[in-house]
Amino acid sequence: MKSERDALGWCCFLIHVAVLAYAVLGWAWPGRGWLDVYLIFLPLMFLHWKLNRGACILNNLENWLRHRRWRAGDSNREEGAWLRTLLADTTGIQLTPARMDAVIYGAMALFWLLGLARRTGKF
Repeated sequence: MKSERDALGWCCFLIHVAVLAYAVLGWAWPGRGWLDVYLIFLPLMFLHWKLNRGACILNNLENWLRHRRWRAGDSNREEGAWLRTLLADTTGIQLTPARMDAVIYGAMALFWLLGLARRTGKF
């Protein structure tokens, strides 16, 4: 069930895409400093989700701007499920939250290990 995005929705969506691109490609970024930031960023992103009940602060901020409350899962279907709803809307593949978490955390571990291998000169 796709929903139309307004200007705020598009802004939040594009920021999410930028963060996703950095999470997926950051391990390959040239420059040691960027790699150091990346190796800290991924675990902090994971920790942030765990401490924020599986939701991204970008969704929380969007909720606050729209509804003046931090949580609005009834109004924001992307809260805690941005990538899962993106996957479902673009491909029709419907994953359970647990399966999506397994895919996300597995990919994050792989990308972090690739970054660590690059940082230590093994790759």
